[in-house]
Amino acid sequence: MQQYETDSLSEQISQHIAEQIINGELVEGERIQEIRFADELDVSRGSIREALLLLERTHLIEIYPRRGAVVSEMSAQQVSALFDILGILLGKIVERLADTLPAYEIENLKKLLEKLTKECNLGHTENFYDLIFNELFKHQEEVNNSYLMKYYKELLPSLRRSYFLTLNTSKTELQESLELFKLVVIEIVSRNSQQAAINMQDFCRHLRDLVLESLTRMKQIELAWARRSRR
Repeated sequence: MQQYETDSLSEQISQHIAEQIINGELVEGERIQEIRFADELDVSRGSIREALLLLERTHLIEIYPRRGAVVSEMSAQQVSALFDILGILLGKIVERLADTLPAYEIENLKKLLEKLTKECNLGHTENFYDLIFNELFKHQEEVNNSYLMKYYKELLPSLRRSYFLTLNTSKTELQESLELFKLVVIEIVSRNSQQAAINMQDFCRHLRDLVLESLTRMKQIELAWARRSRR
């Protein structure tokens, strides 16, 4: 699912590669093969290189001299660092929305809660979080801070990569996320900007903890398989 509309060829290529990293088709430490993607997408290697430069801004890959582009590691430290900055960014975003969001958009937020409740009941974790973070990105005009939204946009793919790990979490944990986000919406509707920011940070901490738990389980499984393969 795309986070935002793409215009240029390099942006479309970047999105294509990003999706493969997010869903685990390309794993951490794996080298991005320019020739493979050029052939697969029927584009020039120059276009691939432009796309990789864009992708580097999202922190999904790292580009090294003479080695090329490599999928970034996802460690507990990096997840914690990601959510530290996201808590600040998203706190500021909802703080601005509480001050500036027009009445008709308030109604749309209430409708968003209805959609989230449906996705929660169905156990559609990825759709649930996509709805929240895409909705927040839509309100660039109300936030009226191009720097803030630029940084948020660049972190969205890494955010999606992180909560993709939580697809197997329980409905109870997803329900807790819903209840926490409801508190954010309540404060936006009440025009209580400071409390909206605090509640958004609580929501981010909850999601961070879910991601870290999932990451730990994933690493344990990988280690167990590695030991088994050596026997």
